Amino acid sequence: QVQFVESGGGLVQPGGSLNLSCAASGTDNFRFWAMAWYRQAPGKQRELVAFINIASKPNYPDSVKGRFTISRDNNKSTLYLKMNNLKPEDAGVYYCNRPAATQAWGQGTQVTVSS
Repeated sequence: QVQFVESGGGLVQPGGSLNLSCAASGTDNFRFWAMAWYRQAPGKQRELVAFINIASKPNYPDSVKGRFTISRDNNKSTLYLKMNNLKPEDAGVYYCNRPAATQAWGQGTQVTVSS
């Protein structure tokens, strides 16, 4: 069974940075999967904030473009999200998953942006 373990969240002031990681296990196919980061704020639906295809080409919604950078290390079956210039509206629980065929969700990692 595929498992995702997200880490790296925390409390940061507006304008700060965080680096998230997502370690995938239970599969040898990570390198063949497009992957994405999602976030869920309290009372809101989960939304995609970064996408990366199997050729490591990224895509972002306008809300995070220029501030977030998604990357992957297929040898480590790990997905990364570098977040800069964080805003209060970036707060939430961040998850990774496979957008084409959603796997079981991990526990996520909490990001809090507050002064």
